[in-house]
Amino acid sequence: MAYQEVSVNGSPRQTAAVERVVEVRLPTVHGEFRAIGYMDTRTNQEQVALVHGEIADGALTRVHSECLTGEVFGSTHCECGDQLGTAMRMMVADGSGILIYIQGHEGRGIGLLAKLKALQLQQAEGLDTVEANLALGLPVDAREYTVAVEILNDLGVESVRLLSNNPRKRDALEANGIRIAERIPLLIPPNKENHQYLLAKRKRLDHSLPHLDGLLG
Repeated sequence: MAYQEVSVNGSPRQTAAVERVVEVRLPTVHGEFRAIGYMDTRTNQEQVALVHGEIADGALTRVHSECLTGEVFGSTHCECGDQLGTAMRMMVADGSGILIYIQGHEGRGIGLLAKLKALQLQQAEGLDTVEANLALGLPVDAREYTVAVEILNDLGVESVRLLSNNPRKRDALEANGIRIAERIPLLIPPNKENHQYLLAKRKRLDHSLPHLDGLLG
């Protein structure tokens, strides 16, 4: 089945459905999950969903964008690695959950090398994350979420409790037919390396980050 995707900037795009390829038990340091591998037939991009417990409507769900620097290398410039691990632990504590890990979302969809160039501009010229992307002639946020919707449809899930601070992500999922029963914050304490980045996400990208109040200027 094909869906009309609405990206975070509101642009409609036509996509094809994902194909389920493999399912396997995946023990992790956070608990046991089932890894369900998909092929995005639109992009030939491999995608994966991790499922803990029984799948049902209203499941605790995280749609997580790939971030090599934060998740593999432990960069403290962002909170992505901490968000990923926290989300998985919350699912295990809750007894069930779905993590959809979207490859191709590096740097809010601009790619790894472009993300590093944007980071270079932030460090050298004091630009924020939005200004750096624009200075490179790149979109502020090029991510789209149709693949997540298609995976949720394949899993038989129509409504979720969404782990996210990003209202645009919520809007994109809802525009594609996924009901958000509840949005649950995923707040990570800031550090000296990422506090300006987090402030820019709140001020420029509308992220809901109330834990910054009173902590940062």
